Amino acid sequence: MNKTEKSLLLLSSLSIYKGILKRSVPKAFYNLLLSADKEPVKFLSAYGDFYSLLSQRGYSDRFAYCMTEAALFDENCFTEFSAGGKTEQLPQNVVDAVIRDCKAINFVSSLSAEEILNDYKHIDKIKEIADTLPKWEKGKPAQAFADFNGDIAPLADFYRKNGCGMFARYRAFIWRDGDIQPVVHPDSIDVSSFIGYERQRNQVIENTLSFIENKSCNNCLLYGDKGTGKSSTVKAIANKFRDKGLRIVEMPKERLVDFPVLVDKIASLPMKFIIFIDDLSFQKQDQSYTSLKAVLEGGLASRPENTLIYATSNRRHLVKETWDDRNTDDINRRDNMEETLSLSDRFGLSVYFGVPQKDEFLEIVFELARKNNIKLSEQELALKAERFALSRGGRSPRCAKQFVESLFC
Repeated sequence: MNKTEKSLLLLSSLSIYKGILKRSVPKAFYNLLLSADKEPVKFLSAYGDFYSLLSQRGYSDRFAYCMTEAALFDENCFTEFSAGGKTEQLPQNVVDAVIRDCKAINFVSSLSAEEILNDYKHIDKIKEIADTLPKWEKGKPAQAFADFNGDIAPLADFYRKNGCGMFARYRAFIWRDGDIQPVVHPDSIDVSSFIGYERQRNQVIENTLSFIENKSCNNCLLYGDKGTGKSSTVKAIANKFRDKGLRIVEMPKERLVDFPVLVDKIASLPMKFIIFIDDLSFQKQDQSYTSLKAVLEGGLASRPENTLIYATSNRRHLVKETWDDRNTDDINRRDNMEETLSLSDRFGLSVYFGVPQKDEFLEIVFELARKNNIKLSEQELALKAERFALSRGGRSPRCAKQFVESLFC
């Protein structure tokens, strides 16, 4: 039995990690191995399909990494138990199957293009063409598999720290079309990049840390003026605690009625989730308003223990209120007003982000200018920044950032 034939049999007999054959590159590679005894047209077609896909994914120089990464981010009983710190509950026969699969994947990942071509049944018929075919480089496997020596403990530790399936591969998600979709290129903003608003951010950080450590914590409303860093704070904190098992799922406010479906999908997962609702406000008490009230407190479809809701809004009370609302002839006017205010009161933590005073605004400008090596005096910066803020309708951290960026133009 040559190496190509053995690789085909090993992939065919995968059990725990069988799911990797549903991934595009491993599936194409499996089809290539299946064609190793077929006629030249079928073999060369499968070869071209695989190499095209491999290079398209950016792995033509690290085939071993591609194959083992697919396994690393596979979602199966072992990865799920490991992510929840329950590996010891797995039967020994399952553990043995995991060890076998990992060894098999490492073996298959070492297969080179030259070895497949040499093992091809009809190589004499395509010798001239085979010499011109593009060849991939094996490279190194993903670290967790490169270090695998038959002991599943380090691999289980990886899943415990990073989660499993797509929640290990990605850190940010969005609720779309009735499902959780990964954000491939999330905002990489870091907490250390902020200037000012330390007190507000520390409140949210401490609440998040308590959540991760299974201590008392609250759903959080970040409200206040535009451009003050409310949404950026939530995203930065999610980035800060990624390695502690925290993930963020953005939910559009118009889809709040889907909240029970969302929590059903994540309630049993071992990671912690922030459900992020950005720019939350209501023109009136509609179905979404009622759904969120029920989720925050009092509804049957309440949030699970591994979930917190973080919302941002420019409005403290979330619902637009007019004088007509107060001057209504409804005999239960006070009850209506209490109903309007009740939603914001259900957030256990409310953090206010107000517009900075002039000296605070200028301090943000000066610090951003220093970080970006702007060679202007503070007097010049202050004069130009104030003019810029007036043209933008007021001071804010966003305005300060835009001003500094304008100096590069």
